[in-house]
Amino acid sequence: MPVLNLLEKNKCTYEEVSLGEVMLRLDPGEGRIRCARTFNAWEGGGEYNVARALRKCFGLKTSVLTAFAKNEIGYLLEDLIMQGGVDTSYILWRDTDGIGRSCRNGLNFTERGFGLRGAVGCSDRANTAISKTKAEDFNLEKLFAKEKVRWLHTGGIYSSLSEESCKTAVDVIRFAKENGTAVSYDLNYRPSLWNAIGGIEKARQVNKEIVSQVDVLFGNEEDFYACLGLESGEDKNGDKNFSSINKERYEEMLRKTAELYPNLKVIATTLRTVKSASVNDWSALCFAEGKIWRSREYNSLEILDRVGGGDSFASGLIYGLLAEKDMQTALELGTAHGALAMTTPGDTSMARLSEVEALVSGKNARIIR
Repeated sequence: MPVLNLLEKNKCTYEEVSLGEVMLRLDPGEGRIRCARTFNAWEGGGEYNVARALRKCFGLKTSVLTAFAKNEIGYLLEDLIMQGGVDTSYILWRDTDGIGRSCRNGLNFTERGFGLRGAVGCSDRANTAISKTKAEDFNLEKLFAKEKVRWLHTGGIYSSLSEESCKTAVDVIRFAKENGTAVSYDLNYRPSLWNAIGGIEKARQVNKEIVSQVDVLFGNEEDFYACLGLESGEDKNGDKNFSSINKERYEEMLRKTAELYPNLKVIATTLRTVKSASVNDWSALCFAEGKIWRSREYNSLEILDRVGGGDSFASGLIYGLLAEKDMQTALELGTAHGALAMTTPGDTSMARLSEVEALVSGKNARIIR
């Protein structure tokens, strides 16, 4: 029996649609932002990364609800999205005054980290086109009521961009649910984003409202504490220690969330022990069908670029649910896909479904000739 009650695939134009900001990521490669003279350009965004992976790795038809300032950076982002195969029909284009006072496109400088040097991100994303977009700016009636969408994904990064994006996220989720679309949400708490619009209290107000409406919830321990007000993990001295992995504590966190939000069908979290920036232990847990599910553990996983690993986990799990796999299989697909995505550069996955399935089945990293 399927974990979720989904719309029939043959009656839907899109398998999945993501609502969120897509930024231009500028990557100094093996170097550092402060010393760089050249950057590689990628597109990325917590919500968009899921749509791209579901299209590029898992072969599903996806689209993105976002907005760009109508200039050369916006056109570059559109071109990158096209290369990823994600439908661009619902991208909104905003006129700009040339210097970003009316609106602009977001930039994200990210260096990968290595060994004892952690990854570093430096975002430049205030006043972006999508942060000013209202739900009524999108043709939601056409998308959700007429064309039909099986799954909507959004998250706390988008919700935190502005007062307007908080409201837009709530309104789009409500409209999607009214039309039978399954909805997932990644808490993805970023204090620096919420601080400008009310801090942790605003984050809790918005996220509690959203979580009460969705079907599938993603997040790590700090996300659940900050966004939902759950008790934090603390050691015997009372110090918060979100990086240490106490699986029993994580399991209790998932059960508590399920009690508070009985609407949730699946609650999932990744488990990451950071041995260094380039070596992590990686696994996942979820609560569904009244019980805890545990994934295979990838111990001492070698990391090239950790950014986007959680989004890749989410997309793999969502694929499993859309394909009506059993819960264990869906969890393993998500965990394996997240592991593979962190072995390549950029926010987005470069894996193929056959590679994900091979890793789930236990195949190793022998050369393919």
